[in-house]
Amino acid sequence: MRILQVDPDDAAALAACVAVQAAAKEAEDPLGPAKTARVLRVFLAEGFEALPCEAWYTADGFYWLELPDRENLYLARLILVTRPQATRLDAVKPAVPDLRQDLFQHALGRARAHGRTQLSILTRQGTATDEFFRALGAQPAILEARRVLDLGEVTPGQVAAIRATAATAATGYSLVRWTGPTPEDHLDGVAHMLNAMNDAPRGEVEDQVWDADRVRERADSSVLRMGVRGYSVAAVCDATGEMAALTQLEVDPDDPEWGHQGLTAVARPHRGHRLGLLVKAAMLQWLAEAEPDLNRIETGNADSNSRMIAVNETLGFQPMEPFWQWFELPIGEAG
Repeated sequence: MRILQVDPDDAAALAACVAVQAAAKEAEDPLGPAKTARVLRVFLAEGFEALPCEAWYTADGFYWLELPDRENLYLARLILVTRPQATRLDAVKPAVPDLRQDLFQHALGRARAHGRTQLSILTRQGTATDEFFRALGAQPAILEARRVLDLGEVTPGQVAAIRATAATAATGYSLVRWTGPTPEDHLDGVAHMLNAMNDAPRGEVEDQVWDADRVRERADSSVLRMGVRGYSVAAVCDATGEMAALTQLEVDPDDPEWGHQGLTAVARPHRGHRLGLLVKAAMLQWLAEAEPDLNRIETGNADSNSRMIAVNETLGFQPMEPFWQWFELPIGEAG
């Protein structure tokens, strides 16, 4: 079996990956959104933060390998996707387990070639791929609980009331918002918020260190190169001018019924003022005007992140399975 590297400009390679992803989604996550071709094309080449990545494929499966280049240089992140019910021409039995093994061994070799010593693997919880990695000895790490807000179930005035309640605890803060890439005058503030995310539950990884240049080059990657519509709402401390909270969300023009939550962060010195709830409520009010086709918003949080889960549940987000399961597997123990 030939495993070929994905060239994002190769229409046939991209079409194969899109088809595999669609088949896997239909079997494992029929109610959730899929990455459209425009998003998947860029994701396979650079992920969401313009990190070094590579992707390899066959007609019935592909994997994506991310290779951090500033922190966590020991680590490779892996997503492996196969078409359910795929069969080999030379066999009667289903070949998906063999295909997963073939793709995994190839990915393992590529990670070793890049000098990585540990894999961080993302799967949908409870799926055959999840079981495959458990059988290999991969250890469950962060469980990312997915929640979805059905905007059709939000009653008139509900979000406005939540925002008003949050605002009473947020005296001394003002809201700012923008679309698309981060404006120059907010680059330092967004870097500050991304650094604030380092104390969120995320496993045993090194802190990412952000500055204005890194935000410009990396944080806005999906908006700049995937062509999605990006929305940002921030709370700024009136007394200091410091950005205190930020929430970001993206809408893919090719699937405008779904919104995809990016980061939501509150800087430690400003916690306790309901700023997370305030910026997210303000975002929902904005989207009601800016994205009339939007029906659902998807978000994910580590299942131990009780504060942000409480914010999301206050806004009406409901759990939606399958959740995302992260695994850790030392490369020296993988075979």
